[in-house]
Amino acid sequence: MFECVSGDQCSVRVNGFLLAAVFMTFLWTPASLILSLLVLLAGAACCVVSWRRGGRTRAVAALELLRFVLIVLVLVTLNQPELQREVRPDEQPRLVVLHDVSGSMKTRDSAVQSVVSTRQETADGLIRPEVWQPVAQRMQVVFEPFSAAEPIGAGGTDLQSALLAAADRHTGLRGLVVISDGDWNIGEAPAVAASQLRVRGIPIYSVPVGSEQRLPDLILTAADAPTFGVAGKAVRIPFRITSWLPQESSLAVTLTGTQGEPVTKLVRVPGMGQLQDALEWKPTQTGEYTLSLQIPVSDGEIREDNNQLQIPIAVREEELKVLIVESLPRWEYRYLRNALERDPGVDVSCLLLHPDLTENGGGRGYLAAFPEDAQLFEYDVVFLGDVGVGPRGLSVQQCASLKQLVRTQAGGLVFLPGIQGNQNTLVNSELDELLPVVMNTSVPRGRGTTRPGRFALTEAGRRSLLTRLEADDVENEKIWNGLPGFYWYAAAERARAGAQVLATHDSESTAFGRVPLIAARTSGTGKVLYMGSDGAWRWRKGVEDLYHYRFWGQVVRWMAYQRNMSQGESMRLFFSPDRPEAGSAVTLNANVMTAGGEPLREGAVTVQAVAPSGATETIRLAASGQDSWGLFSGDFVPREGGQYILRAACAETGARLEMRMAVVGQEREQVGQPARPDVLREISRMTRGESTDVASVQQLVQRLAAMPEPAPVIVPL
Repeated sequence: MFECVSGDQCSVRVNGFLLAAVFMTFLWTPASLILSLLVLLAGAACCVVSWRRGGRTRAVAALELLRFVLIVLVLVTLNQPELQREVRPDEQPRLVVLHDVSGSMKTRDSAVQSVVSTRQETADGLIRPEVWQPVAQRMQVVFEPFSAAEPIGAGGTDLQSALLAAADRHTGLRGLVVISDGDWNIGEAPAVAASQLRVRGIPIYSVPVGSEQRLPDLILTAADAPTFGVAGKAVRIPFRITSWLPQESSLAVTLTGTQGEPVTKLVRVPGMGQLQDALEWKPTQTGEYTLSLQIPVSDGEIREDNNQLQIPIAVREEELKVLIVESLPRWEYRYLRNALERDPGVDVSCLLLHPDLTENGGGRGYLAAFPEDAQLFEYDVVFLGDVGVGPRGLSVQQCASLKQLVRTQAGGLVFLPGIQGNQNTLVNSELDELLPVVMNTSVPRGRGTTRPGRFALTEAGRRSLLTRLEADDVENEKIWNGLPGFYWYAAAERARAGAQVLATHDSESTAFGRVPLIAARTSGTGKVLYMGSDGAWRWRKGVEDLYHYRFWGQVVRWMAYQRNMSQGESMRLFFSPDRPEAGSAVTLNANVMTAGGEPLREGAVTVQAVAPSGATETIRLAASGQDSWGLFSGDFVPREGGQYILRAACAETGARLEMRMAVVGQEREQVGQPARPDVLREISRMTRGESTDVASVQQLVQRLAAMPEPAPVIVPL
């Protein structure tokens, strides 16, 4: 904005500053000044002499005067002239007080005059207007809260953005006062903002609140329960307890909300350590449950609100369909079939393609031929034994159908190679790309040993639920190390890209490392497992079906998990990953069939996602292709933690389906974490400001009130 101050002298007002007093300055040096004077005198003398010699006429005088002016201009240029303007503040200077209101400020560890209060209560006491009254007499004091502009349910602290936003919003800024615990968890490091503020001449005065020492506390850190369970079958609920108490704690972990008697387990948590364990609960009725896992409050704990976790779980009747395809009835096949047949939640069918028989094996539960696509896609898991491509094996089309079962129908496929080496013929079929490992085709019949080999869990295997034979990590490792050995294994060279090796041979290696024995991967919407030894039936020694049945039971349920999330008569809805997290993409998949039982090729399939807060988002699922057998897929990002309601609908068939999805929330703000005053001290140092403790805030206020007026700023025009 332009305004005239007096007479013809006008000034410009820009962002609260008044631009006035235009003047010129020279960047001269003593040498340049002396040289300029000497040249000026010499030039003047030459001009006078020339004027006299030229008859002292007016024309010669004008010419010499012009020459003298040019000499003067050259000398002025030699001394680097610069036209400048003085800039004076035209508004009252400001001091912005930023105070943290994030979740970590609820921590009760701020001690002022022997009174322990929350960090937020301490900060609230420091932003009272009377505290800053001495400063308010000389400048405008503005109080602003900060945390993070995040979606609902995903809080955090973005200190860097808060600093830059305050500096951009306010003019005439004399400094920023930051009252915080220094715990930032969103955005760039605060030092990035401090570097920019230093260039702009804006100092940061920080007041850290909270203790740098961790509070004595007992935390129920996590409970990793499945999304759904099966009525009549035990549900295993692993949990983790973290102790920040100096002594060991003996306590009872209790599971309530079971519509029956609470489930309790006594545990001992080491001081300043962690405990991993698990509870087992056997639901008797179907329905939606909200379980509560809790531990009692121990003596010396500061917090009581982190001793409980809510666990949503859906319980339903189980009807898993499993198909076992084998050539010879070897021991692994017999014990596997026997174990699955005794499982009341599993319906087992078998297809025995014996190489010496013209007809397939028959009897109870046996199929006369490989099922057609419509019947095949009803199976949740297929075990493919020592079977290949050929006259007494699978056809090329049947291999393609198995691939479709996995990739588009969320089915599971287990490869169980055998000593006949028939699976090596699958290398030239469509099933080859599903294999989690690369086979050594030069050793089709695998390798036998005289000394028993053993399974060695990898790091991924130690964490996987598939290889969890005991709840405790140490005990689970002991069980695997003590399992009876095997005397044959398939000649796998290495794992394929994207596969996860869960167990290797304990002693045999290839050029790529230890021989992979158990490997898993996802393919499309389904899952694939490779078991490189047929000696798992030996695990029954001394313990009967305990570990053999537990392992294969976990495999079947792990593979059928997504497929059975929610299923209607003509639509199936499932999602990936199994345990979605707030802020991460989730893939929604729907298999839709027409009224005639054919897969829907094209159509309008939508899913309405209702968040715990009530916010609704509609996701349109797109057809995955002509060969995808009615598969529609789409992605969305849940922004909140908690129970989502997913309502799927298809306009062409009129099918509707509803299911629940538990989303793990992002717990960025951890109440009870130590404060980080080092972060605040660093940004104060970088901006030439000051960091002071809560007890010395009045001294800081006095120093800010005594700051001199800012000197006028000289800017070039």
